[in-house]
Amino acid sequence: MTTGDGQQTSDDRSVIGTASANLAEAAVAIVKEPDLTAKTTLAKRTAKAWFTRQISLHGPGHKYSLPDTPGRPDKPELLPPRKMPKRSTAGERGRFALLHSLAHIELSAVDMTWDLIARFVSIGMPQLFYDNWVQVGLEEAKHFDLLRDRLGQLGGSYGDLPAHAGLWQAAQETKHDLLTRLAIVPLVLEARGLDVGPEMIKKLEKAEDQKSADILKIVYRDEKKHVAIGMYWFRFMCQRESRQIEQTFQTLVRKHFRSPIRPPFNEEARLECGMPPTFYKPLTAFGAPS
Repeated sequence: MTTGDGQQTSDDRSVIGTASANLAEAAVAIVKEPDLTAKTTLAKRTAKAWFTRQISLHGPGHKYSLPDTPGRPDKPELLPPRKMPKRSTAGERGRFALLHSLAHIELSAVDMTWDLIARFVSIGMPQLFYDNWVQVGLEEAKHFDLLRDRLGQLGGSYGDLPAHAGLWQAAQETKHDLLTRLAIVPLVLEARGLDVGPEMIKKLEKAEDQKSADILKIVYRDEKKHVAIGMYWFRFMCQRESRQIEQTFQTLVRKHFRSPIRPPFNEEARLECGMPPTFYKPLTAFGAPS
């Protein structure tokens, strides 16, 4: 919070770091934080401090040490995707498993977004770039809190079921280059949420779980914005580096994603985000990277 004269109180300093903390330092702290309530609280307060211009972009030196793995509690157990147990999506237990999986995806998105902010803080991007990604990081934190609260309402908690570690592997795979990060995370992984989101909402409504369906509607609405933001900055980077946009995307995905982009596609939602079919459909059956 702030005082009437706009100064930070000790409550703000306790979660942002210090009165002179900057966005990059706060982003690193978010990724490192193992307590999930503290992680999302820090994300929300950092976003508020950034948008009210109480903190700068980075400090002297611009060197920040990001962890190889984000801070997490002991549970859930993280498994390779191929070792994840198969679960039915039917019934109350199935809905709980679905929401648990989505909560894990949103938590991973929190860490990946704030990692992006800190990791690429010194490459000369416009302020709008950081405004956009701070907004994404704020919304991912809100999504996780909504889903975690819903799991509690259903009699369980996040961590009750194992989760896969594949999403953070994508962050590590793309940590060397912003253009690659944009191609893989928002434009492949997050875009997949546009394809499957409407059907999940329908299934929850059919099961008369309107509370869960309403949460997924919020997530779906925001994810469209996130994909559009990813698409905007991917185009910006390609144009700045005089690269052909579709060819660059397809080359990066073939090299770093290593599996076909699978239909069905929500072509209408993707197009709303600036992603025409010619952008991603050539990747539906590509071979091994050369």
